[in-house]
Amino acid sequence: MANINFLENEVIEFKKTTGELKEGIISIVSILNKHQGGKLYFGIKDSGEIIGQDVSSKTIREVSKAISENIEPKIYPVVNKVKLNDKDCILVEFEGDDIPYLAFGRAYMRVGDEDRQLSMKEIRKIILKDENEIGKWESKVSDYTMDDIDEGLLKEFIEKGRKAKRINFPYTNKEEILKKLSLVNKNNELLNAGYILFAKEAKLEMQMAIFATETKLTFLDIDQVFGNIFELIEIGEGYIRKNIKWPVNFKSGGMERVEIPEIPLEAIREAIINSLIHRDFKNPKSNEVAIYKDRVEIFNPGEFPEGYKPEDFIKGEGSIPRNPLIANTLYLSKDIEKWGSGFRRITEVCAKADVKVKFEIRKNGFMVIFYRKTDEELLDLTGENKNNSANDTENGTQIDTEKLILNLLEKTPDITQKELSEKTNISLRTVKRIIQQLKEKNKIERVGSDRKGYWKINNGEK
Repeated sequence: MANINFLENEVIEFKKTTGELKEGIISIVSILNKHQGGKLYFGIKDSGEIIGQDVSSKTIREVSKAISENIEPKIYPVVNKVKLNDKDCILVEFEGDDIPYLAFGRAYMRVGDEDRQLSMKEIRKIILKDENEIGKWESKVSDYTMDDIDEGLLKEFIEKGRKAKRINFPYTNKEEILKKLSLVNKNNELLNAGYILFAKEAKLEMQMAIFATETKLTFLDIDQVFGNIFELIEIGEGYIRKNIKWPVNFKSGGMERVEIPEIPLEAIREAIINSLIHRDFKNPKSNEVAIYKDRVEIFNPGEFPEGYKPEDFIKGEGSIPRNPLIANTLYLSKDIEKWGSGFRRITEVCAKADVKVKFEIRKNGFMVIFYRKTDEELLDLTGENKNNSANDTENGTQIDTEKLILNLLEKTPDITQKELSEKTNISLRTVKRIIQQLKEKNKIERVGSDRKGYWKINNGEK
């Protein structure tokens, strides 16, 4: 880096070495409580003279750890080694809106280039002010402009809202529409909410994975995707849709297949939308979708509203959206019905489908867990008994896996049991069991070898 000279101010602090780490942490808190962001350098005197210091990867880790352990609420600074006047220094860049912040249990405020400890009266004043500033991150001006907005997506959104009768104005142009949606400020600058919702190449992240068992020890698939909120809703729902089981039903009296997802898609979509609406976008941790053998988890970073439990919202006791601008936009397109109804809708849909669902507050976020059934439980749920005979349900729909397999054997006599499993989405173990039962009933027989033979249907009745 070129030779530079600069001075401390209300958002920049200098420390000679990491021997002054404690004082540096106090300065971080002071700056956060006044300006919600700033920079701290190690290796520079108060006068601005760059003296440098020894910097190793261990030093960087120690600085990050000390900041993490001694500031509350937690922040996620970026700590890097930098060259200033050809000398090694450490730069800590930080930001946060959850004021007041405490360093070693005490609150401080930046005044000029000094760190002043706050009284209890001053702390209470900050808390009251902060409580009236919901949606601070989404209301800030973004680093992006109108040129980054996907106009096609914006047009589709307006059309969808008009069909839902929640938007009563036609599409005109990006600037006018974003202003009507309150996604720009009075200077027509794009807010974070507008960027996250409608940007062409938004950097909102979602991590998705499939695990082989009930733990995270072995994964079968893993993916990391980026996009805006509307894109991630579709990607997340599609990933789960593709990787859960779809038990096969038959309409009464015929062979028409009706596939029903083991977890209601309406509940899955609602959970993904909720996880994005209530995400803490300042937290570097991403939204997550994890599919296990026994459950599906949907996670979002961000603390649950203090003093509330998920049961309060299931009962319909209002809503406390972390990001009201984003929530209101999704309401206008009818992606959500109304604020605060998500948990109740998920609960009702899952109860109707006999799917167990759990809402869990985690230390660093919130999780919705859908519990999956075994293959045998799914067969019982759809009405198939142990002998795989068709059972009529109240609505006249029959569930007959045996009939499905017989139909496939007749159409493709050389089909393998593995191919049957893949075509029907039924486990190989269950396919083998049904094949054995069909043999015992003398409904089918194997002609020739396992490799080159074929299946013969007996008596013409399936």
